Amino acid sequence: MLRETTRIRDNMAGGSLGDNIGLKEDAIKRVCGLACKANNHKSTDKLYFYDKVQISSETYHVFSFPGSWDPAEWFVNKPFGVSKINSTQFPSLRSIGNDELAWVNEGFAKRFDRLLETNFEDVVKKAILDGKQVVFTGHSSGAAMATQTTFWVLEKYFNPTKIQKPKLPFCVTFGSPLIGNHIFSHASKRENWSRYFVHFVLRYDIVPRILLAPLASIEENFGSVLQFLNPKSKTSTQDPTRAILISEVYKTVMRNAASVTSHAACILMGSTNLLLETVANFVELSPYRPFGTYVFCNGNGQLIVVENSDAVLQLLFHTALLSDLAELEEVADKSISQHLNYVAELQESLGMQNVVYLEQLEQLPLSADGSNSDVATALDGLGLNTRARLCLRAAGELEKQKRKNEDKIMKEIQDKALTSMKELQNYKTTCEMHKGKGYYDAFKVQKESNDFQANVKRLVLAGVWDEVIEMLKRYELPDEFEGDKEWIKRGTEYRRLVEPLDIANYYRHLKNEDTGPYMIRARPKRYRYTQRWLEHAKRMPPAPITESTFWAEVEELYSWINSKKPLDDHVEQRVKQLQKDLKNWTDDEKVLAKDTFLKDPNFIRWKDILPQELKDTSS
Repeated sequence: MLRETTRIRDNMAGGSLGDNIGLKEDAIKRVCGLACKANNHKSTDKLYFYDKVQISSETYHVFSFPGSWDPAEWFVNKPFGVSKINSTQFPSLRSIGNDELAWVNEGFAKRFDRLLETNFEDVVKKAILDGKQVVFTGHSSGAAMATQTTFWVLEKYFNPTKIQKPKLPFCVTFGSPLIGNHIFSHASKRENWSRYFVHFVLRYDIVPRILLAPLASIEENFGSVLQFLNPKSKTSTQDPTRAILISEVYKTVMRNAASVTSHAACILMGSTNLLLETVANFVELSPYRPFGTYVFCNGNGQLIVVENSDAVLQLLFHTALLSDLAELEEVADKSISQHLNYVAELQESLGMQNVVYLEQLEQLPLSADGSNSDVATALDGLGLNTRARLCLRAAGELEKQKRKNEDKIMKEIQDKALTSMKELQNYKTTCEMHKGKGYYDAFKVQKESNDFQANVKRLVLAGVWDEVIEMLKRYELPDEFEGDKEWIKRGTEYRRLVEPLDIANYYRHLKNEDTGPYMIRARPKRYRYTQRWLEHAKRMPPAPITESTFWAEVEELYSWINSKKPLDDHVEQRVKQLQKDLKNWTDDEKVLAKDTFLKDPNFIRWKDILPQELKDTSS
């Protein structure tokens, strides 16, 4: 749940940064040192470093990752160097219902693949099972490795099917580039992993912004800038071309960041201008988006903590925005020097404990005269003008609206769906107990008035759940929605009870003859989505036939066999698999009751025409 108030905390209030993020300040300082040390190590071929350290009498397993200064490992291809993530390694990094995989920086992903070819997995497993706090960390592009590793470990050792639950690892990064699209934020919130990713960003550091620009716009100078960012580089700060190159890249990055954040702000504010879509079709906008908890260091010893990823995107632009073009050379130089100065900056800032938590963004003051002067002072320290604050407010309003949308559909469920579900359950029971046949056949035949009433209830429920699915398609519900156990339960109960009626209606009207099989051509998204929720929650592979869709398979197999078509190996395998599945489902009566189909004429006639060699007597 969202926390209730916007807060500013200090030591006297008992709200230190360490207390709030779950990692002590001394640990953050030590981890920062190890992250930057990895980038300064003389070895050029090591992909990770492992340290077991004592910090304030506690043991930490720290894995730090060196960065890469090879442009080919930042941009593998144009324009932005992204590709779909490896779903085998990262099955949770997707939108479940939409079945949309995350996009990740391909160069960073390939470097991670090389990491897994080392002894890394054995070392990590031993550290995880030790039960002490594990921290993955990195500075610059090393942070991208730390981020991928943390997701990989969470998938491998901490998914809901694991009985043993070790202490969850932290990922703490310093000057990290963005590594993927909006799905990273969406999925990490859904899995309740977001709070374990903590990203420190200095106000003008160019690296967290650099991938908002397409490669073509910075390609000429990108390699040189990477060398300026490389702490082991011999490049002289007195190089006369240095200031020109850095200024040009900084200006280009910020121009592209302006396009990305302006487009995002229009969406946050609910703009319906068709020009917005037209511009997006012609201008290549970076797909990269932030996720997790961001801690902005404003250079005055103050730390500003933000969890809303839409707000973080706006801050990445507005905090580094020039107030005057005359500042370009100075600020551009800071964009490099600050990237190399995390250790010193955090030593000072963590010691001061001047921490501001930006929450309830929709209530942020638009000027220093606002109701909460402490928060306003923090915003002033980041150089945020009124437009920037309006963007932050819009990000807060969007998050608030998503919660309102969930409340709205919950009311629809209570007002309409619960009653309809209860009446359909009574209809199912009545058919099985008094009519001597299953509710599937009764609904398909439609002889009595209660069959008609059942169809009315089916349509009412379809309307409620279709609205849920449309909101999910547009990402208008909280990111946690599809991982919520109660919604998974509601969706599963609805799918198991009502989808057989949709199938009966489909084959009653012989739609299969014109449109094709239900499962291929006609299955509504409201059932596909809710099935994926359950499969993801239980980490089950996608099933072609489920306890709610087996009637469609019965209809198709009956049609095939009854038409005297040849029983090839594929059809025989389908028959055997269906019988096996039915036995498994009915063995677990919570999934499927035998009375659902054993008395049903449709099922009986299918069993009757099966060749004897295909009849499974055990089922």
